Formats: sequence, structure tokens, C-alpha cells
Amino acid sequence: GEEPVPLPTFSTGAKVRVGVTCLLFLSSACCNGAVLWSVARARRPPRVRVLMANLAAADLLVTLVVMPLDAAWNVTVQWYGGEVACRGLMFLKLAAMYASAFVTVVIAVDRHAAIVNPLAVARAERRNKAMLGAAWALSAVLALPQAFVFRTVRRRQPRRFVQCATVGSFGAHWQETLYNMFTFTFLFLLPLLVMLLCYGRILAAISGRTGAARVASREIQLRRSYDNIPRARMRTLKMSIVIVLTFIVCWTPYYLLGLWYWFSPEMLTRETVPPSLSHILFLFGLFNTCLDPLVYGLFTVHFR
Repeated sequence: GEEPVPLPTFSTGAKVRVGVTCLLFLSSACCNGAVLWSVARARRPPRVRVLMANLAAADLLVTLVVMPLDAAWNVTVQWYGGEVACRGLMFLKLAAMYASAFVTVVIAVDRHAAIVNPLAVARAERRNKAMLGAAWALSAVLALPQAFVFRTVRRRQPRRFVQCATVGSFGAHWQETLYNMFTFTFLFLLPLLVMLLCYGRILAAISGRTGAARVASREIQLRRSYDNIPRARMRTLKMSIVIVLTFIVCWTPYYLLGLWYWFSPEMLTRETVPPSLSHILFLFGLFNTCLDPLVYGLFTVHFR
């Protein structure tokens, strides 16, 4: 009773996607591995280096799980890994992407505390350990539904075809859209709002201190009493801002395309959006894992 449907093929766009993914894999693995090696060499690495090591570990998880999976899947077109691998790899894929986003949020919260409330340095290390532990644990918990909604799906027409998909896991289309919106909210929207809030308050605090320093500069004896942000802390702040900007720039186009598809899935059948655009935007998002260690090297003298 199944109606014949056009099956996906290893198209030219998919071939280009595989080639670029392999290049991103090599670049990201080397760069993020270098960050972890650099931090591991230090006996007591500074707080910021520990945060960057966690971000490198999250990006490395994306590199080792998402990239090879995406490349191999585009080559084979259909799924040959079986039921357990389907559920397990879909869980790991989303958990890796959650971890990368959540650790970026932890960096933003740490910079917010360092600038807005610099006197609380004594509690910073313990606070960061708690936030990093929560980020990794929450990544696993939020990705757990993937192991239940994904399963192997088989079709007999126009030929035998096996795929790892969510077909049949939802009773209605609105339920799948709701699940996708839940993932979108915690994977992109909520982290984005937290980061914007943190850096908005940081900029407000810097602006306020700059104004106070200008007023105080009228009297020479008061000039040194206003300690504006130290140079090292300002450099770290700039680094974290650039990391957040790369996250926003790299992933926003892909998630916007996903929103369009979730609410209007017929755009694929009508060929409203060319498949090559989806390939390009996903690769642009993966490029974020290569940029993070490069940004760290740009602002860190010893690592550079």
C-alpha cells in the first residue's frame, strides 16, 4: 500500500558536502586537539583556559561524532548501521551540539561575573565547575529523547530502502514540530538570549565605569583610584565576545532554514529551496568548531 516516492541519491551537492566536511574534520581535530594539549601541559591552568578546554572538548565531540556521521551518511545515502547505532548516534550527535552551545553560555556567564562583580573572584572557580558540570549533564539529558524518536524505517517501493528517521514516532505533524521547536529553543534560542543578556550587562557596566572615570579625571589624585578593566581581562572579554559572535553568525542561517522547513515541510517537494543551500548552511555551522580554537589562539599569546 506504499506509494512510490523519490529516494535520495549521492548528488553532486552531497559529494561537495562530504569533501568540505573532511577538510573541516582535519582542521577542527588538529586545532581543538592543540588547545586541549596546551591546557593539559599547565599544572594549574587559569580559569579561562579551563573554560576554553571544555569548549575545545565539546567542539572535538562535534568533530568526532557529527562530521564523520554526516559524511558517511551522505555517501551511503541510506542507513546501514542498524537500530542501536541509529538511536545511539542520533543521541550523541545532539548531545555534542548541546554541549558546544552550553559551554559557550558558561563562558559568557563567567565573563559577566568577572566584569560586573569582580570582587567575587574567590567563588569563581567553584562556580565554573558547577556550571560546566551542569552544562555537560544537561546536554545528555536534553538529547536523550533522540534515542526514542529516531528508529530505522524501511520502504519497499520503488525499491528496498532503509533510513534512520523519526517517521512514525509522532502521531501528528504538530507533535514533531513541537519537539523540533523544543530542541531549537534549548539548542540555539535560549543560549543566544542568555549570551546577549550577559554581554549587554557587561557593556552597560563598562560604559558606566568609563563615565565615572571621566568625572574622576578632573582631579589628579583620583585618577588612579578608578581601576577600569585590566588589560588582560579586557583581552579575555574581547575573545569571548568574538566566540559568541562566531556562534551566532555560523548557526543562525541554518536554524532559520530549519524553522522554515518545520512549519512548511512542503518546500522540499516544491523545490522552493535548492538542496545545495541546506548543504552550505550546515557546513557553515560546522565551521564554528574550527573558528573557536583559532579565536583562542588569536587572543592568547602563549598559545599563539
